[in-house]
Amino acid sequence: MAHEPIHPTFDFSDKARGYAALAASLESLLEGERNLTANLANTAALIYHALPDLNWAGFYLIGPSARDTTTPELILGPFQGKTACVRIAIGKGVCGTAAATRETQLVRDVHAFPGHIACDSASNSEIVIPMIFASGPRQGELLGVLDLDSPLLARFDEQDQRGLEKIVNIVMTSVA
Repeated sequence: MAHEPIHPTFDFSDKARGYAALAASLESLLEGERNLTANLANTAALIYHALPDLNWAGFYLIGPSARDTTTPELILGPFQGKTACVRIAIGKGVCGTAAATRETQLVRDVHAFPGHIACDSASNSEIVIPMIFASGPRQGELLGVLDLDSPLLARFDEQDQRGLEKIVNIVMTSVA
């Protein structure tokens, strides 16, 4: 089902209400579409233009290492922002840590995060949400991570975490 692009304006002065509106828009945007690349590209664009104070929003997906095809790593997927690191080892940096632990990483100051990978020196805070299939034949499998960067210190908080975890659930339902 083809949908016309939507260009809503979101008000995040009340984060819970802003994330609820963002989730509703994303559900509408992804309705009926199962293509992974299309859904991740539209999700990255929607997030990047909806949330204030971001300098990068996008996805890293699990794939084979360039050096050893039996070892998985994170590979750059659809995103909005400046060019980015193409490959990240599982367990390295904020994205690799989220992939390894399968837990959201909420980092108020990336410069204090051990092993932070600085793809953009302007980034000061980051949140990374793992993308795990909740059901179906791939249940429990890690697809990748959603990564958001901000030039502001402490840009992300627990309300952002809850809202973005809901966004990831919508995306994962669309591609399951």
